[in-house]
Formats: sequence, structure tokens, C-alpha cells
Amino acid sequence: MTDTSTQAPEQVSAPRRSYAKSAADESLEDYSLRYAPHSFRRWSPLSVASTALGGIAYLADYAIGAGIVMSYGFTNALAAILTAATLIFLTGIPISRACAANGVDMDLLTRGAGFGYFGSTLTSLVYASFTFIFFALEGSIMAQALHEVLHLPLTVGYLVTTLVVIPIVFKGMSWISKLQAWTQPLWILGLVGPFVILAVHSPGTFAEFTHFGGTQGVGSGFTLLGFGLGTGIALSLIAQIGEQADYLRFMPQRTPANARRWDFAVLAAGPGWVVIGAAKQLGGALLAFAALDVVGNAKALEPIAPYVESLRPWFGAAALPLAGLFVVVSQVKINSTNAYSGSLSWSNFFSRLTHRHPGRVWYIFLNCGVALLLMELDMFSALGSLLGFYSNVAIAWIGAVTADLVINKPLGLSPKYIEFKRAYLHPVNPAGFGAMCIAAAVSICAFFGWFGEYAQAFSPFIALALAMVCSPLIAWATKGRYYLARPNPNADSTSTETLTCTVCEGAYEIPDTADCPFHQGTICSLCCSLDADCHDACTKSPDSGPVLLGMPTLRG
Repeated sequence: MTDTSTQAPEQVSAPRRSYAKSAADESLEDYSLRYAPHSFRRWSPLSVASTALGGIAYLADYAIGAGIVMSYGFTNALAAILTAATLIFLTGIPISRACAANGVDMDLLTRGAGFGYFGSTLTSLVYASFTFIFFALEGSIMAQALHEVLHLPLTVGYLVTTLVVIPIVFKGMSWISKLQAWTQPLWILGLVGPFVILAVHSPGTFAEFTHFGGTQGVGSGFTLLGFGLGTGIALSLIAQIGEQADYLRFMPQRTPANARRWDFAVLAAGPGWVVIGAAKQLGGALLAFAALDVVGNAKALEPIAPYVESLRPWFGAAALPLAGLFVVVSQVKINSTNAYSGSLSWSNFFSRLTHRHPGRVWYIFLNCGVALLLMELDMFSALGSLLGFYSNVAIAWIGAVTADLVINKPLGLSPKYIEFKRAYLHPVNPAGFGAMCIAAAVSICAFFGWFGEYAQAFSPFIALALAMVCSPLIAWATKGRYYLARPNPNADSTSTETLTCTVCEGAYEIPDTADCPFHQGTICSLCCSLDADCHDACTKSPDSGPVLLGMPTLRG
């Protein structure tokens, strides 16, 4: 917990706020609630990109792809997966570049991209739900593997899969980057191996797969309903860009010397994840089809069973332990990212509601605990329905943010820069927040069949279209006045010079600070977020008088 004593500055020599050890140690905290300073962005573009891409090792793609193909046939599934991948790629480009260039995560970006300070609180919950839903899904897959290999009861396996990632995530980016680097060669080998064996042992399976009509009698031809429903499931992964952004914010500053490497790394590690993701969805569906006659319909949806069958022609009895090893490596890689990103989103959510921040690490346990509960409730069995519903909300959010970055800012409807600090923001900005609420509400109604079966099938498209249209319309109608509560005198600063916070007395780079009339000086963004006594005096009375700021110092 934090000490928020309100004693007058002249009566005390200690800082007016001090942080718990876990919150003060940035090797654990990883700037969870604030701008990532240049001094912390010590990794190369390639290293950051490798870490971000290591998080897409998940096998949920296998289950999602298999589920779409089994339900709607190959033709519908191919069209759905490629369409969803295209939309995810295009919306991911501006988000990735904005986060990497500005050193902010998805939550801070959302604040400044049309949602306002408290408006983005709801999206923190949307993002947190993405992390624990997919943690539970990936954990279920790992528990299934442990059950097959070690005969471990599923309920025990769920607990094991949860506990194993906590020590890794506790240390944040430093340990996760090492984990991803060390396990990447093994994961790549395990990813490619089954398809090489299938190509050598049973090459005709590839052609047969393209004529597969699913297990529910829909046929191998194209149907509009099957395409729409399949796309909705695949689009549930659109919020994955948030997890990529959680790493991309540590990109070094873009310079003429590293511009080409920087651009490639951001593109590959940002929206580029979905290229591999779409290939994995189709690959997982192929393995499920190849093993269908052996494992049956239900087991074909569990990645471990088709994977084992794909290895048997070459490895015989060793196929099961080898498959188990690949699943465990894959799921530890992705669930480390899920737990890490979840801790960031929960931190943002609770800090705004409670004005307290005990440290990011404590929210790891919350996120993992919710995920464990979902696993015990067997959420894997309701995968398609759950992801189809979730995609409507996630797409409305991502669509509103993208609209601000690619439409509102170029047209001058919103500020050119990303303002994430409470001291300069309105609580709620109707441009982004309103657009998301309208788009989500209408698309969810469509999802539940209120507007007919075609609107139900295409509810995610409705969410995306409404969000992209409503954001600029609302920004235009309100003349953009809800983006900034007052001007930021350092709006264009990218300086590495630091100012001393008058509350906690730490040194922070200028983009992470604000001028505070309540405390009569500079305040860092985290102290500003946690202050419960100021009652937003700076934004409610922006003409309260000049504020004397300290002299900046250059951080070595």
C-alpha cells in the first residue's frame, strides 16, 4: 500500500508518498502504470520483437482453427481466418507504432486515443478479461497434455499450469525475455515437425483437407452464415495486440541509424503476430482433420491428441512425451505473457478506482486466480460461444482506438500526440468511449439474434464499422473539446531530461510528469493517478494560477 499523508511540505522532510518495495522496484514493476522512460528501454529492436513474438506460442490457435473448420467446413474457415487476420493486421499497425514510439502500453494509449482517464477503466477490464480467458484456455490445453502424459487429474493439472508461470512473471520483462529466447528454438522445431512428417508420410491429406465439409454437415462450399460466424470466433484474438504492445513500449527510440530495423521489428512483433497466428489456426485444423478418424470429434479439438497422432509415424511410443514437452513449452511461453499483461491491466484498473497501488506483482495472483476458476469450471467446452461473444466488445474497443489514430488525429479532430496523464484529461471522452459503447451494445444485440441470423453472424463486423464511424463523428460533433481538460506545456517533449516529483521526490523524464497546482510543483504520472485529495483541481480549475516547476536534469 502507499502512504498518502497530507501533511504540509514544510512540516516533513520525508517524501509525502512512498511506495511499497514491490511497487518501487522497477525490475519487478516494469513501469506498469506509467510511461516507459528511455533509460529503461535498453533492449535492441530485435530483442524486444523476439520477446513479443515469443508470446504467440500459444496452442489456442490450434483449437480455434479446428473448431471453425469442424463447425463450418474448410472453405468457410479459410475465408474467415484470412479475413480476420487481415482486419487484425490493419488495425494493429497504427496501435503498434503508437505504443512503440510513445513508450506507452495499451491502457495509456486508450486514455489518450479518445477514452479519457476514467473512460479507459472499462477497457482495462476488457483487456484483463482477454488475458485471463486465454490464460484459462491455454492452461486447459496444458492440463490436457499433463493428463495424457502423466495421468495427472485435470483439476490438479489446472493448478500446476497456473503456479508454474508465477515466478517467471514476478520478475517481469527481464525474465520473460530470457524465457522466450531460450525456448524459441525448441518451440520452432516442435511447431514445424508435425507438418514435415505429415507431408512425407501422408501427402494426400493436404488435398483432402481442402474438400472437408466439417463434422456438422455444412458441406465444403462457401456459405455467408458460416463465413460470418467463423470470422467472429477468429476475431476474438484482436485484443492480442495489447499483449504485443506491452512489450513494444520498451522499444528504443527510433533514430535515423536504426529506423529500418525499428520499423521492421515493430511491424513483425506488432500486427505481424497474426500472420503466424493464422497459419497456426489452419495448421491446427489440418492436424485435427488428419487425426479425426483416430481420436474422434471431441478429442480432435484438443491440440494434444492430433499432435500426438502426427508424430507417431516417426516416433512411435515416444510421440506422447514429445508432444507433451512441446505443449508445456508452448503454454508456459504464452501464459507468462497472459499473466504479465493481466497484471498490468488490473494495476491500471484498481489504481484509478482505489487510489492505491501495492505493486504489479500482487495482481499476478488475481489474474491467475480468475483464470484457474475458469479452468475448473471447464470453460474449454464453451470455447466457440465465449469467444464469439467476447469478440464484439474487443473489436468495438480496438476499432475506436484505431479510428482515433488513423482518422481523428490526421484530420485534426484530436491532439496529434498521446496524452495519458490524469492532470490533462477529462474523466470521460465521448469520442472513443461513446463509440465503443454504441458499437458494443448494437453488436451484442445482433450477436444474440435480435436483428436476424445474418446480423448475428456478422455482429463483429457491425462492431468494427460502428466504432470506426462513430469515433470521428462524435469527435467532430464535440469539436474535440473532451480530449484535453487543459493544455500540456510539455506536450511535444521527448526529452530524456528529468524533473523531481514534489510528492515522492523521484526523478522522472519530462513526458512522465505534469505541473500540479494542488501540490505547487511537478508531479509524476503515478503520484498524480493515486492522489485522492486533489479532487482533480487542475482540470476543474485550469486557470488556478502559475505553477513553479523545478529545473530539469539530464539522466546519465
